[in-house]
Amino acid sequence: MFISADMRRRRERALNKVHSAIDEHGGTTLLSTGITADDARLARAVVDAGVRLLEPNHPALALARGLHGVQDMHSAENVRHEVTMDEVDRVVSGVRAVTGADTFITVGIPGGFTELDPVEVTTQDFANLARAGADALHTHKASLEDLEEWVQVAHDNGLIVDAYISHPDDRHPFGIPAATSEEVAATAVTMRDIGVDMIGLMTGMSYGGAAAGRIPTEISERLAALVRAVDVPTLAEGGINIANHAAFRGTGVNILVVGTSFDDVARTAVADTARRYLGLPNPPVGAAAAAGSGRP
Repeated sequence: MFISADMRRRRERALNKVHSAIDEHGGTTLLSTGITADDARLARAVVDAGVRLLEPNHPALALARGLHGVQDMHSAENVRHEVTMDEVDRVVSGVRAVTGADTFITVGIPGGFTELDPVEVTTQDFANLARAGADALHTHKASLEDLEEWVQVAHDNGLIVDAYISHPDDRHPFGIPAATSEEVAATAVTMRDIGVDMIGLMTGMSYGGAAAGRIPTEISERLAALVRAVDVPTLAEGGINIANHAAFRGTGVNILVVGTSFDDVARTAVADTARRYLGLPNPPVGAAAAAGSGRP
């Protein structure tokens, strides 16, 4: 019971970080992922800019390490299960060390998604992740049975859980499938009832995007259904960028998950600067980002 109480207090501290960030940023905050969460230098940069929530994850690590030569996130999804837990723990430990105790860190781990090949994850892996500095487990389990088991083990080790709802037609199985807005709402309630602490919606635009200043009506309706259904923090993930983020804010969702947009900006800035050193012209506007974005 003593340990259980300690783990409960640990989870409460984690949720307090999330609610504090949401309040600080007027009801909708940012969860920074991709290169800004797995590279400690860039993690520190976004935290210094005001970001309070970070998400290192194993697909981004597969891409960062060039596992099997992958060069975009779609390819990284096929090899993410080969990233080791030791590597994940090292990244989390480093990011925690440079960003401080007040930063909220949720982590995607091998076995935490619907992997191409099964990954054995032990209770000790959860404990090691918490010791490395994680506040939460970021999971895209696609079955409620698996998700409920993960929530229990995560909670037992002092980690809260953010999990996601997807569409059955999404390119990758990134969450519990729900085809309609009504199913989104019902699924969100079920997820809350099994203990999920933060519930997100995959927008169906992963590694892509929507027209500037808008998002598709179907996605707006699905997000609205999620926001109305539960009172836990809500997230939107997939295709959010600087051109459409204001439209996502208008849905009332609490947390915008942004990764590929940051990756594209960083890649383009580095390439442009290298060309300046070499005295070479820059490519036409938009060409560099499109070449490396992994968009379909």
